[in-house]
Amino acid sequence: MNDSQAAHKQSQTKDVNPEVSNWNLPNILTSLRILFIPLFAWLVLAGHEWWAFLCFALLMLTDKLDGDIARARGLITNFGKIADPIADKALMTAALVCLNITGALPVWITVLILFREFGITIWRFFLLRQGKVVPASQGGKLKTALQTVAVALYLCPLPGWMDLPSLLVMLAAAFVTVLTGIQYLIDGHRENQ
Repeated sequence: MNDSQAAHKQSQTKDVNPEVSNWNLPNILTSLRILFIPLFAWLVLAGHEWWAFLCFALLMLTDKLDGDIARARGLITNFGKIADPIADKALMTAALVCLNITGALPVWITVLILFREFGITIWRFFLLRQGKVVPASQGGKLKTALQTVAVALYLCPLPGWMDLPSLLVMLAAAFVTVLTGIQYLIDGHRENQ
């Protein structure tokens, strides 16, 4: 899920229908995404590159599906609003850390991305508790897409000549991640003055 979707989910609390059961398809998909993260991590660490890539692709697909289904069928729940961003952050964290452990990815990139991701998430929740909604960043979709493509490139057993393009996409993902984090802080400051 990108930052725009997360902000939309958090700011649209009136869309939650208290009569909707938490036992619905979007929440099941979100829960499955969380449950399959250890399997994904094991596949990466065990060197099963194609299986790890396939697992990652399927888990990212469930992220897209759960949000689309929840909005289309009016199945938005408080559980989904909380669990979906947790699942997203947990999957990306697992992917980046596993790539660090295998030596495929420099540690500083993971630290930079995760510092921004968790820092902005904590900051937004803190402001939300004060009744202040941080507007969604326009770059959120681009950030998520770049992170997803970058991780996918690192998971695939590609020929050596793809190392530089993969690194460039990951650097672009890190740059956009930091840039959108700064934009969040600027927008949040303007909105809450």
